[in-house]
Amino acid sequence: MNIRKVLFYMIISALAFTLMNVAVKQLQHYSVYQIVLFRGFGSFLLTMAILKRLKVPILGNNKKLLVLRAIVGTSSMTLFFMSLKYLSAGTAVSLRYLAPIFSAIFAIYLLKEKIKPIQWLFFVISFLGVLTLKGLDSHLDNTGLALVFAAAILSGLVYIIISKIGKGDHPIVIVNYFMFTATVFGGILAIPTWNTPIGSDWLFFATLGIFGFIGQLYMTKAFQIASNNLVAPFKYLEVLFTGLIGFMWLGETYTQWSLLGILLIIAGLVMNVLYKARDKRYNL
Repeated sequence: MNIRKVLFYMIISALAFTLMNVAVKQLQHYSVYQIVLFRGFGSFLLTMAILKRLKVPILGNNKKLLVLRAIVGTSSMTLFFMSLKYLSAGTAVSLRYLAPIFSAIFAIYLLKEKIKPIQWLFFVISFLGVLTLKGLDSHLDNTGLALVFAAAILSGLVYIIISKIGKGDHPIVIVNYFMFTATVFGGILAIPTWNTPIGSDWLFFATLGIFGFIGQLYMTKAFQIASNNLVAPFKYLEVLFTGLIGFMWLGETYTQWSLLGILLIIAGLVMNVLYKARDKRYNL
């Protein structure tokens, strides 16, 4: 397996998810379920159109795993969006990046992957970089913490399920199951508190589906072709892209601590990639 291909997939995925999260921040005055609905429906339209064009069977092969991935993914996404009501965006995003660590733990028991002690160090270095870059609130809401930790755990489980599905199903089929479930779930629960979008909000809602689709597709492709403990740490790239967009578009400034955080994230990622490159199954 060429590590460069995994890196390419995850860069595209991380950039797309970053842009999606920027849109979510602009829609916080709408209910969580309405955001989930538009996030799912926009991507669902794209996946159905592509599956029809490619003439790929919609139901796929690993139906039980596909349904499980959809349910767990929808639950994780909803819990994360809910946590934003109780925590600052920086804190919620930071704690969500515990997901690769939870994923590594699940991989030991569910995928029988062997993770060396040195690799745990790489995970910790990158996560410390996230905390250093984003920072945490001095006063944390317990409800928000519970929600975001649950979201991170379920997100880590999603990576495992995708790895279990492997190449048994087309990546668009996997994403399609997820988006259909999110659309139905969000649509039903959004009805009582529906707030019709106005003006530029329509644009932000539309981008949720587009960028969400791109992010899910390339993340899925990466997990299908490489081991979980190689791919999962690349989720930290979203933190770097978020910081870059904040600097270029939102006028945010970098402190010495911010730069240290970025260096720690990059260091953890690079060391993990170089370590995995020693495995004969992989090459740079």
